[in-house]
Amino acid sequence: MALFKKKADPINDRARALNDEIAALESKIKRLDTQLQQAPAAPRLRPATLPHGANAQRAALAAPVTHEPIFEKVDQKRLDPAADNASPAEHFNELGVRKYDLPALLRRLKNHFHGPTTNNPKLVNYLAAGGVQGLRPMRYEKRVARNRFIVFAGILFLVLLGIIVVFAKR
Repeated sequence: MALFKKKADPINDRARALNDEIAALESKIKRLDTQLQQAPAAPRLRPATLPHGANAQRAALAAPVTHEPIFEKVDQKRLDPAADNASPAEHFNELGVRKYDLPALLRRLKNHFHGPTTNNPKLVNYLAAGGVQGLRPMRYEKRVARNRFIVFAGILFLVLLGIIVVFAKR
């Protein structure tokens, strides 16, 4: 009877498999590290054909050469202070009082209720359409949440109505 059985979540299954792989790799790294530590070190002998100074120079030449780090070009938007203070006189009237800017107020209110923009809109569209196997589409989740809210609001209304009726009869 599968009534009380929880559905398998493919994302959790994949995460569990990756964690097992990581554990296997870590154990292999530890095993190889212990083999490296247990291996006898080869004696460091300098050739007798070269004098002591020549060996030191050759060792200095054989040392790994460090290169300068490679920096990627980052495209950052420059802040233009001139754009912020472009026309401060337009925002004030003749008496020096700030003008009422209705479009800016409406824009601020709209941005306040919209919430932050996403960094990855393609991923949001993918999740909203139900592109990940095992996950429900976002529209379905919104509908469930909306219906739950309506039911609980109705229950709260009925409870409050019942309380009012009880106190009104007294």
